[in-house]
Amino acid sequence: MMNKVLVLFAHPVYQTSLLNKSLLAGLPKSEYITIHDLYETYPNFMIDVKKEQALVASHDVLLFQHPMYWYSCPAILKEWMDLVLEHGFAYGSGTAALQGKYFISSVTSGGDFANYKGEKNIRDLLKPFEFTAQVCKMKFLPPFITYGGLKIKAGNFNQNLTQEYLANQVKKFNQLVDDLIHQRIDEKLCERYSTMNQVFDEMAIHND
Repeated sequence: MMNKVLVLFAHPVYQTSLLNKSLLAGLPKSEYITIHDLYETYPNFMIDVKKEQALVASHDVLLFQHPMYWYSCPAILKEWMDLVLEHGFAYGSGTAALQGKYFISSVTSGGDFANYKGEKNIRDLLKPFEFTAQVCKMKFLPPFITYGGLKIKAGNFNQNLTQEYLANQVKKFNQLVDDLIHQRIDEKLCERYSTMNQVFDEMAIHND
């Protein structure tokens, strides 16, 4: 049995985002993947809660695709979570609409890894997402992170941020979504790492 993946995409200026455009363009057309652009669907932030809840209920994986804005997510994604993941649907006594579904974030950053060290590491910044998944009884997976959007777009490359790096990220993101669809995620392995990037690195070592 295959999982259906709902990509909840939030970027207010998608046309300018090299990273997000590249990641989403790399995904195949598939009946098991739904890309849901929140800013395009709700330009006035008038979210149809019942429609969104039905969409969530019909998928097995919620993948939140968004840039890191001031150490958080874009406004419409927070609005979506506030309204759609309401008591009586997402959590509460006798509620199991989201129980057992996967919850994962794919986050892009204009800055590079050096901007997110120590207390500002992205896993800690995403704690509200992790706690939300726990309350909704979902399976939280480590986030997938793509760094350096501004530098790559400007051609300001270094040994870590190159066009090849972005191409590899697109390939890994595609693999991640495919693994989610085909239920190839090793949850025990994921628990050992802060990001899905580290999981991919570990798998690459064992496959060499």
